[in-house]
Amino acid sequence: MRKSATSLLLIGVLVSLCPAWAEPVSHSQNPILQSAAQQTASQPAASPQSLTQQSPSPQSPSQQAPASPERQSQPETTMRVDVRLVNVFVTVTDDKGAPIGGLTKENFVLKEDGHEQKISVFDKESELPISIALAIDTSLSTRHDLPLEQAAAKRFAHDIVRPVDALCVYGFSETVYDSTHGYTSDLKTIDGAVEHIRVGAATALYDAIYVASRALDHRKGRKILVLITDGENVDSRVDYKEALRAAQEAEALIYSIIIVPIESSAGREIGGEHALIQLSEDTGGKYYYATSAGQLDDAFHKISEELRTQYLLAYYPLQRTSFSEFRRIEVKVAGVPDAASYRVRHRAGYYTVKSEF
Repeated sequence: MRKSATSLLLIGVLVSLCPAWAEPVSHSQNPILQSAAQQTASQPAASPQSLTQQSPSPQSPSQQAPASPERQSQPETTMRVDVRLVNVFVTVTDDKGAPIGGLTKENFVLKEDGHEQKISVFDKESELPISIALAIDTSLSTRHDLPLEQAAAKRFAHDIVRPVDALCVYGFSETVYDSTHGYTSDLKTIDGAVEHIRVGAATALYDAIYVASRALDHRKGRKILVLITDGENVDSRVDYKEALRAAQEAEALIYSIIIVPIESSAGREIGGEHALIQLSEDTGGKYYYATSAGQLDDAFHKISEELRTQYLLAYYPLQRTSFSEFRRIEVKVAGVPDAASYRVRHRAGYYTVKSEF
């Protein structure tokens, strides 16, 4: 009996424990598993878009959702790396040389290498700052006229330079020197620099154009090189082509005031005069002859007048049709009376690759 009672007691204990063994363990009964389950449940199901972002295979930008504003802007920046805005400053005059104002964007036709381009930027009587390199020939051949040149140069500076503009005075003979020590809009500094240039010996004309153009290349806005010289070139270390290219790369307009004290002089430098004329035409500037103080002042006055009535045309080149690094530009005026008689001046073209210096 005692053994039977003991057996019955053991069977009862085992029966009471069986429901606990048979019951499945829920996540609510284990804090660690519960945390893991809640973390899994709180994560949304992966979308096709998120899978695309994580995919290592290349996708087009339009198929990918941007991960950040920086990544979103990258394709746009990449597309613009090789696009260059080409600026063309244009002067339009009538058959008597008087500037023509009041023209609109629609009055201009612009071509590059014979192909018409869309004008993206248009500005008339541009208010852009002007950087002027004023280069004065101080060689022995101009010594008699130097005081007149200095007086006219100072009047020109006072007439044209605004607070937003800047001017640099260069004197050149066998060497080229910066008399203002950089660009300035201070008229007293300019006057002092003009007064202190001194007569030298020979003439390094092309060196002066080259040095002034390289300095202008780093300037912004409109860039003008005004030369006062008789055209003689003796001691230059660079040649005509190098001087012209430097001016074209700087987008500088060359205005040449050719001093001819005695037109019948046997020492007149005809070849140098022709070079100055061509330099002025190829850069979109102009040349003037001056045989007296009055003509010198008149030349400066006309330059000032032109600079106030220029047009800015700018475009993004649409196509390349030549392997040449130099692209030719052509601008015409149309749609206005007497347009056929207008003279349109602008730079001849531009280099796609700048020379190293």
